Amino acid sequence: MDMTSSGTVESILGRWSDGPGPLHRKLTAALREAIDHGHLAFGERLPSERELAARLAVSRSTVVTAYDALRTEGLLESRQGSGTRVRGGRRRRTEPVGAGGVPLSPVYRSLISGSGGLISLACAAFPAHPRVAEALADVTREDSDKLFALTGYSPAGLPLLRETIADMLTADGTPTTPEQVLVTTGAQQAVHLSGMLLVRPGDDVVVESPSFAGTLDVFRTRGARLAAVPVDDDGADVGAIRDLVAARHPSAVYVMPSFHNPTGALMSVRRREALASLATTERVPVLEDNALEQVALDDSERLPPIAAYGTDNAPILTTSSLSKSAWGGLRVGWLRGPIPLITRLAELKAMTDLGSPLLDQAVAARLVPHLDEIRIDNCAALCRNLELVSELLAEQLPEWQWRRPRGGPSLWIRIPSGTAAAYAQVALRHGVEVIPGEIMSPSADHRDHMRVPFTAEPPVLEETVRRLAAAWRDYSPRDEARETSRSVVV
Repeated sequence: MDMTSSGTVESILGRWSDGPGPLHRKLTAALREAIDHGHLAFGERLPSERELAARLAVSRSTVVTAYDALRTEGLLESRQGSGTRVRGGRRRRTEPVGAGGVPLSPVYRSLISGSGGLISLACAAFPAHPRVAEALADVTREDSDKLFALTGYSPAGLPLLRETIADMLTADGTPTTPEQVLVTTGAQQAVHLSGMLLVRPGDDVVVESPSFAGTLDVFRTRGARLAAVPVDDDGADVGAIRDLVAARHPSAVYVMPSFHNPTGALMSVRRREALASLATTERVPVLEDNALEQVALDDSERLPPIAAYGTDNAPILTTSSLSKSAWGGLRVGWLRGPIPLITRLAELKAMTDLGSPLLDQAVAARLVPHLDEIRIDNCAALCRNLELVSELLAEQLPEWQWRRPRGGPSLWIRIPSGTAAAYAQVALRHGVEVIPGEIMSPSADHRDHMRVPFTAEPPVLEETVRRLAAAWRDYSPRDEARETSRSVVV
């Protein structure tokens, strides 16, 4: 892979500039670690000194010093006409690179390494709803004996939870039987299992642009070729999806109809109907990710899933979870689909982990009937935070642009000049980790956008915006401000 065009060097280096010490030493250490751990493979070409300096928002001398030090150590070599390439690494001969050369997403890197002293905007994390503690106490007091009498292995899910989810979906307008429900360890596993079933190396997968970085990585590790369609206020462009299905016969279509991550868009009924019809007539599997469906900013803005508009046997898989509504630590999600697909997915689930924890599922079974109440509470807290962040941004960063999302926990912000990736490097040195738009794009587009969650408590949000504003004052992009006709809606 040629790093000069891959757009992943910032992701590989991660939080390299965090902490005390000269930038050139921290960059040297980060590059050395990336080489030793196999994130930069033997023979891989690195960006030029000038390009890497621009990407990392540092002086060229910082990169020159780092490259010189690594050349002295024998980890890099530079040749006229071929640039600078990785030469060695302590682990190169003993450890495989893994993941097909796909770098670790900043979203996952943040979860693995922790935030330290940073304010991390890599993950839109919610505090646990009080109902979680109540449900856990009820399970311990009333359900433990029944659970302990079971073997502990239930790959398709705890029967009570499958029945409870089926009842909820049916009541919401999507007739469902328990046999059509597979319980997963969060929505992320649901997407991963679907990718295992549907996608083979070299297959095309239609995705939205932008999209959730973690899901894009799931398809990339399957060896898929990502075909992107744009997203507007009504969700994914179904006309573009239809054209791609006709031209490329993809193995799957992945969309986030309620509410899109990161834009917060809500797919219209007309487009949901069109996608359901496409799945029925063309037999192209549609995977709809509704992990954020309970995170509305207006409780009246709720629509049935795409599956509600399709036939019983349409290859539509619907996933959701309790992570964003109840608590991220409750790793319970689900897939709903035709029984033949769910049966095959349950077999894959069994091979993967033999089944999700039964105690967590028992807690989830008690929470699902209260999702309406939980959603209303979340809506009130998010609307309060959105109003605060909107006021802070309008006051301290008036040149930034965004639209009020229909739902979801984040703002999709456009900066007037420079690139979000370069700005993110400056923000990191001010103690804030942000995810630039190109990370959330299948083709590294949206370079002038970034995702800013607003799920933290108000004092943290105030400090976050203060640091972002300080970083923006220090950032000096060379390209001129871009003109735009899009108004800011706060």
